Amino acid sequence: MKIVIFGATGMVGEGVLRECLEDSRVESVLVIGRSKIRLTDPKIHEILHTDFLDFKPIESQFAGYDACFFCLGVSAAGMSEADYRRLTYDVTLAAPRRSSRRAPT
Repeated sequence: MKIVIFGATGMVGEGVLRECLEDSRVESVLVIGRSKIRLTDPKIHEILHTDFLDFKPIESQFAGYDACFFCLGVSAAGMSEADYRRLTYDVTLAAPRRSSRRAPT
């Protein structure tokens, strides 16, 4: 199985990544984030990407993956409703719009 993980530097995402690396059924993990992860493993392929509203530049990298864990999140404390919506709704939908175009059929 080949897995994509968004947000592997956060608490939840790092836990998901560790579980994927320990699972013998997982052959490779594509990690997409804004900053470099702290773990190294032969299963990991990492892409640093800055615009989480536009995944078109890396869309071809999603080909052949079987599952995706979207582990990005943010606290609403101190945020405007518009900013919170952009980070929790718009960004969340931007990834599958591109990755689903390359998903196995």
